[in-house]
Amino acid sequence: MVDYAKKLEKLLEITIKQQASDLHFSVGHPPVVRISGNLIPLLKEPILTGEDTKGLVQALMAENDFTRFLDKKELDLSYNFQDRARFRVNTFFQRETIACALRLVSSQIPTIKELNLPDILNDFTKATQGFVVITGPSSHGKSTTLASLIDSINHSQAVHIITIEDPVEYVFKDDRSVIEQREVNRDTLSFANALRSTFRQDPDVIMVGEMRDPETMAAAITAAETGHLVFATLHTNSASQTIHRIVDTFPSEQQQQIRAQLSGSLLGVVSQRLIPRLKGGLIPATEIMMANPAVANLIRENKIHELPLVIETSADNGMISLNRSLANLVKQREISLENALNYSLSPTELKMLTR
Repeated sequence: MVDYAKKLEKLLEITIKQQASDLHFSVGHPPVVRISGNLIPLLKEPILTGEDTKGLVQALMAENDFTRFLDKKELDLSYNFQDRARFRVNTFFQRETIACALRLVSSQIPTIKELNLPDILNDFTKATQGFVVITGPSSHGKSTTLASLIDSINHSQAVHIITIEDPVEYVFKDDRSVIEQREVNRDTLSFANALRSTFRQDPDVIMVGEMRDPETMAAAITAAETGHLVFATLHTNSASQTIHRIVDTFPSEQQQQIRAQLSGSLLGVVSQRLIPRLKGGLIPATEIMMANPAVANLIRENKIHELPLVIETSADNGMISLNRSLANLVKQREISLENALNYSLSPTELKMLTR
């Protein structure tokens, strides 16, 4: 009989040792890790059967969580491995068999500098109120950037921080701040419920792991308007797309009000991509939009299409376009032009910038 707890332990050890970002279990394949963006099968391990993936997933979670997973057909949770590493876990069904994706979360929260992100991001941590949105595709470091900003506040300010996550990824250790981390489905029923409750919990800083619905977005914007510093993530590709996504989530009769609220509360939008580095590993390319009177005016007047021009011409304010960031990385020989073009939203313009 297979000891799936020991098998799981061995696979997690391999993931940590090889500095992989992800580990995948799927029927018909050996376990697969992702290293520097590339999927690599663990060929020394046997091909997984349906019984194997079920056993490995059961080893990951408590019995009541497994029952909930069978009922919902998919489940997010976090897994603490021997107090050495944490994994963000999503387990799901595919073709009537169980599959699982585990994301390795470092036990140490890196600084903005260690993440190779622009220093200007630290300015967001010095604000006393407002709304900051970290955006980008899935698996491109949004949660890590968010954690870095929160931990910077933790080490520099005596404030009350509440995080709302699904699941909790990085575990913060209180320094100067008091931090309370709430996990959806364990500590609260939903992002929106938890956000509404924060108004009675005396927070200074609120972190929203993900804005998934109009209720959560509305509560986050209101919190920023009413004297809180709010950080959140969204799956969008640029600052202008982020504004469109937030506004378009609401019925047409509410959109002008949302634009007005955003124009008054938004501090900035950071859109990031993790690009394969020439010397191995990944490095971020970023688009940074800092809210200034010109940005606020364009949002209020629904001239979102003009935001890229403001970003491109406001380098003095710390703004940078994604193409400019990619071009700089190419010139610094950090990434290849081919990879830069793959991640660019406007490859023709990028080619001009890299000439």
